[in-house]
Amino acid sequence: MDDSVDRHIARWRGKAPFDERVEAIVTRMQFLVKHLAQAKDGALAAVGLQDFEYETLHWLGARGEGGRATPSELAAELRVSPAGMTGRLDTLEKAGLVRRVRSTEDRRRVDVELTSEGRAIWLKAMDLRGEVEDAMVGVLGPDDQDVLAALLKRMLLRVESPGRA
Repeated sequence: MDDSVDRHIARWRGKAPFDERVEAIVTRMQFLVKHLAQAKDGALAAVGLQDFEYETLHWLGARGEGGRATPSELAAELRVSPAGMTGRLDTLEKAGLVRRVRSTEDRRRVDVELTSEGRAIWLKAMDLRGEVEDAMVGVLGPDDQDVLAALLKRMLLRVESPGRA
């Protein structure tokens, strides 16, 4: 049974020099990543979040139950300017998803933490994304998933190695 990548390769066969196996692998990965991005957009829309809001909640949620960070830590992790982070936090705070609190370690410092509502909406978005991811990967059995994970890791290590393309 042909998929869209098989049709893509057939369209280009003989018209440009390319390795069909490499093209099939890379194009399928691109299409799967596009599918995941669309699923993420749908999950965020379903819970009423914009991407920048989700990313900020996600970084806070990754810090554990307390979900605390300084605005400058968040700005650095998310690669956003301090002014841009202030705007993000203002929006999230007005929505009741985060709150600014005095640091327990240094009263001069302000921390940002997830509210219970912020944690709940972030987890709902995570669940919706997870359903799509599970359905996509679930067509493979556990052994095939392990093999695919190992192969992708080898590829990623190659491109993450210094001096590698």
